[in-house]
Amino acid sequence: MKKLLLFSGLLAFTLLFQACGVYSFTGADTGEAESFQVNFFQNNADLVEPGIDRAFTISLQDLIQNQTSLNLANTNGDLIFEGEITEYYISPMSATAQNTAAQNRLTISVNVRYYNTLEPEKDFERRFSFYYDYPAQTQLVGAALETALDEIYTRLTQDIFNAALTDW
Repeated sequence: MKKLLLFSGLLAFTLLFQACGVYSFTGADTGEAESFQVNFFQNNADLVEPGIDRAFTISLQDLIQNQTSLNLANTNGDLIFEGEITEYYISPMSATAQNTAAQNRLTISVNVRYYNTLEPEKDFERRFSFYYDYPAQTQLVGAALETALDEIYTRLTQDIFNAALTDW
């Protein structure tokens, strides 16, 4: 009797996941896609920080590889991500009693075009933006800049992933 219950449970579980398509434990729905492609995100911002275009492109590739079973392709991917970095700027956020900045904000925005070659109705073009606040007396170089960029890339890439693969 236990074997029959176990078999029935496994059968129901298998049918449930087959009926729902291909899902990962991150909630991503890759459908029938087997590969993805992330084209180079060129930095078109007015203020150019060297290397952020390459680092952002790699961050997006890494996130998709780590959260799905899709294979990275250089061309002809089933899912294609492309776009450009459109904004990179620093602005003061709060002032001191002496009318100087107490806190600054680094903001990065990217324009993303997503193409699903297997389900074109899921294609989109959308702007994503995120920021990092830091004390005004801190110079945004070296480790401070790396920390800021890592936090921004983490949030931007997760937002892009959610929009493309979790119907968010």
